[in-house]
Amino acid sequence: MSLYEILGTLETGFIFGIVALGAYLTFQILDFPDLTVEGSFPLGAAVAATLMVNAGWNPWIATLAAGLAGFCAGYMTALLNVRFNILHILAGILLAISLYSINLRIMSGPNKPLLQVDSVFTAFEGFGLPGYIINPIFLGIIVIVIKLILDAFLATGWGISMRAAGANPAMAEANGVNVGNMKLYGVGFANALTGIAGALFAQIFGAADAYMGIGVIIVGLASVIVGMSIMPSRTIILATFACLVGAVLYRLAVAVALNADFLGFQASDVQLVTAVLVAVALIAQQSGSVFQIIRKGAKK
Repeated sequence: MSLYEILGTLETGFIFGIVALGAYLTFQILDFPDLTVEGSFPLGAAVAATLMVNAGWNPWIATLAAGLAGFCAGYMTALLNVRFNILHILAGILLAISLYSINLRIMSGPNKPLLQVDSVFTAFEGFGLPGYIINPIFLGIIVIVIKLILDAFLATGWGISMRAAGANPAMAEANGVNVGNMKLYGVGFANALTGIAGALFAQIFGAADAYMGIGVIIVGLASVIVGMSIMPSRTIILATFACLVGAVLYRLAVAVALNADFLGFQASDVQLVTAVLVAVALIAQQSGSVFQIIRKGAKK
């Protein structure tokens, strides 16, 4: 792999690291299997691209608006589950399907190119470094800031209540925690992160597309699984860091597999490679962690 390919992989890894943080919040903290991200990721891209191209919005404000749109999508998923007792997985599927049509409406078509439009990355073009170098650095800073905000939130009273609602709903209810509200805002916040990631993805690759959400949930879960397998931790700070590491390592593993000529993979095999990597990570996780597997092998 060339330096350009490695840095491009880091770009994608950092963006999906944001998705991984959202997946960690829903799957690990709230114990809420959420499939809304398949629709909220392209929703964020569609909202940001349309506001920037059609309305001339500042890219930063458009990106925040994408996060708000993602929050609304996640909130609606949790609402279907909490208020109407629709199974969480089915609620996520219903929202993801609905968002496909909504995204087409927002973009007035299947895609929205970002041609000759300033993005959040434009402000860094005058630093004398090419975009493929400065963009990963900028994205890394954004991801770290989001991670720190999430860590700080989960350490507050509200965040602790949310963690309690996911760990033991009955006990949380007995202690006065409104579990339903925790799900509403937790799933909403997770999809806000996914919407922001979608907006950044569209800006860095120059277009928003209604189909760009396919497989996003697998990428988010794979990042969490890989990170937690390699760096098992019981603290929030290290767990969120593990998710980011997992996202980067996952994207690097996919890139290496697709660039390994002896394996014979093509770009169209990315979903196959994804499935294999997730299966391997799940198998490794059943033994506790990758390090435990290595230790067991060493003892033998």
